[in-house]
Amino acid sequence: MPEGAAQYTIDELAAQAQVPSRTIRFYQSKGALMAPEIRGRVAFYGPAHVERLKLIAQLQDRGLRIDAIRDLMASIDKGELDVAEWLGVEQQVQAPWANDQPRTVTEAELYELAGSKRPGLLGDLIRTKLAERHGDVYIVKSPALLVAAMKLEAAGLDFSASAAAAEILKKHMKRMVGDLLDFFVRHVADGHVGTDDYAALFQALRPTAMDSIRVVFGREMEHGLRKLVESGTLAQLPARARKAKKKR
Repeated sequence: MPEGAAQYTIDELAAQAQVPSRTIRFYQSKGALMAPEIRGRVAFYGPAHVERLKLIAQLQDRGLRIDAIRDLMASIDKGELDVAEWLGVEQQVQAPWANDQPRTVTEAELYELAGSKRPGLLGDLIRTKLAERHGDVYIVKSPALLVAAMKLEAAGLDFSASAAAAEILKKHMKRMVGDLLDFFVRHVADGHVGTDDYAALFQALRPTAMDSIRVVFGREMEHGLRKLVESGTLAQLPARARKAKKKR
């Protein structure tokens, strides 16, 4: 600790950083907070400990577990990582990709979002979990999926079917994302990425990945639908319009 620097006991540090003493001891036991200077039987802390506690709080607010914070601090202390650079990468990673945030709406606003006021709509939305009722308001976790479900209903696909289809997509997308992230981490660890500006890399990855998913999904759907036609399965589907016409 530099000579002349402010020195605190653990209780004084707790008051200065507004962190309970037991929490400071917990951070030390986990290796996230550097050790104090021991003089006799008293531990003394300095400004660096105050700044470290502020950084730990900031990282916890961003959702990091204490073990991850400990490893991050070790890299920072070794000079292997710049905290400002890491925070820039983390900000890019945490930036939304879907551009589809939950909304709290009134009943009138929910009808407006759905673009319909048909009888039974609210019950159907709640039953298929496209909306949740809380007193006089509704929570729509995914406005984009609600709008998509309304479009599919207008085309003849009921909410239950579109909700089941969404679960199929979610299941396979979750696995795909996991595989891609595992691949990306291994690729970086093996030195196959020609940059260490990961913030810029993730910023470029976001729109590129979304465009790639649309292209790949579109091509696979084209291929799958072609096979459906060639197999004769499509011709065997029930034709309600033709059946209704024959009954007249």
